[in-house]
Amino acid sequence: MSNNRIARLDALVAAASTNGTAPVDQWDPPYCGDIGLRIARDGAWSYGGTPINRAQLVKLFARVLRRDSNGRHYLVTPAEKVDVIVEDAPFRAVEMQVDGIGDDQTLTFRTNLDDIVVCGPDHPLVFRTEPGTGGLKPYVFVRGRLEALVTRAVYMDLVALARPSHGVEGDLSASTDDMLEVVSGGASFPLIPDFQAA
Repeated sequence: MSNNRIARLDALVAAASTNGTAPVDQWDPPYCGDIGLRIARDGAWSYGGTPINRAQLVKLFARVLRRDSNGRHYLVTPAEKVDVIVEDAPFRAVEMQVDGIGDDQTLTFRTNLDDIVVCGPDHPLVFRTEPGTGGLKPYVFVRGRLEALVTRAVYMDLVALARPSHGVEGDLSASTDDMLEVVSGGASFPLIPDFQAA
């Protein structure tokens, strides 16, 4: 693969981008294969095994990142679609702000790429079982099917907010006294594995 490929892709992404995220779900370009883009478990991006250290380039790429219903991740522009191998989640939730208490509590997350996500029905929090350990790993939906893994330090703060599950008013989630939940944005999120969200 030509070394100029990532520069060409960079130019396409820049041309396709807007001030916010690009309308990647509306684009249906031809699939152009795997050019060696990868997002490691720690959120680091690389190209052909070489780290991408330019933060602005990573943020630019992230604006045109898409996860399709088949679970695969792509960089998508109006001109082409290429694979991105994602080892866990494409983003990491590195900070959390808590506003309000009880049923009125709202959790706002900041990702490693400075996305701001207000957790609630449109940006749910899900928990999955970690292979090997059986422990729960929390993820928050950033946009579309793209998720951020909640980092360990933030997860500890999240667990400190957990309460016995009784749901919030108008929430149809199952509730039992022996289950814990976290509340945000008028929705409750039980600390149990969500197999459907994977």
